[in-house]
Amino acid sequence: MELGAAFLLGFAGSLHCAGMCGPLALALPPAGNSAAGFLAGRLAYNAGRILTYGLLGVVFGLIGQAMLLAGVQRWVSLALGLALLIGLVASRGLIRWTPVTRLVNPLKSHMAVLLRQRSLVSLGVLGLFNGLLPCGLVYVACAGATATGHVGSGVAYLATFGLGTVPMMLAISLSGKLVPATLRLRLRGLVPLSVLLVAALLILRGMALGIPYLSPELAPGHAACCHE
Repeated sequence: MELGAAFLLGFAGSLHCAGMCGPLALALPPAGNSAAGFLAGRLAYNAGRILTYGLLGVVFGLIGQAMLLAGVQRWVSLALGLALLIGLVASRGLIRWTPVTRLVNPLKSHMAVLLRQRSLVSLGVLGLFNGLLPCGLVYVACAGATATGHVGSGVAYLATFGLGTVPMMLAISLSGKLVPATLRLRLRGLVPLSVLLVAALLILRGMALGIPYLSPELAPGHAACCHE
C-alpha cells in the first residue's frame, strides 16, 4: 500500500511538474555520438535522481526509526498527515523562500557546468544534484519515508517515488518534446489526489488502529508489522 502510494505520487507529480523539470530533461547533452550513448546518458541522469532519493530515504528513515524507538512516531505520523492536508491549501512560498534560494543557487551553478559536459558520469552527477532541488512533492515523499519508521523502508519508499517519475522524464528526454500544457491541465488533479492519499495513509498509520499494513499498532521500540 505504502509503496503503491509512493509510486503514484511520483508518477502523478511527474505528469504535472513536467513543465518545470521538462526543460532540464530536454537540455541534457548526449553521452557520445551513438544512439546507445544518447539513451545511456538519459538513463544515467534518472539513475542519479533515484540514487539521491534513496539517500534521502536513509536520512528520513533514520529519523522515523528514532521516533519509533522514542515512542512518538504515531504522533509524528499524525502531524505529518495533517501538515500535508494543510499544505494542499497553503501557499507554495517555501520553494521561493530566500534562505532556500540561497542554498540552491550554488547547486544550479554546478548543474550548469555539468550540462556542458558529455559523459555518463557528468549526467549521473547532474541527476544527483537534480534530486536535491526544492520540490514540494519530494517533501511529501520524505514525510512518507519518515512515517515508515525504518531505514530500509524509507529507502524503498523514496526510491519507489523516484521510479514513478522516470516514465515521464525519460519520455520527455528521449522524444525532445514537453507534455502539452492542455494535457498537464487535465491531469493536474492527480497531484492533490495523490498527496491526499499519502496524508490519509499517514493519519491512519498514526491512529494505530491495529489494522495490518494499513494502520498497525506502533509499539515503542518495535518496528511496525508491515516492515517485519
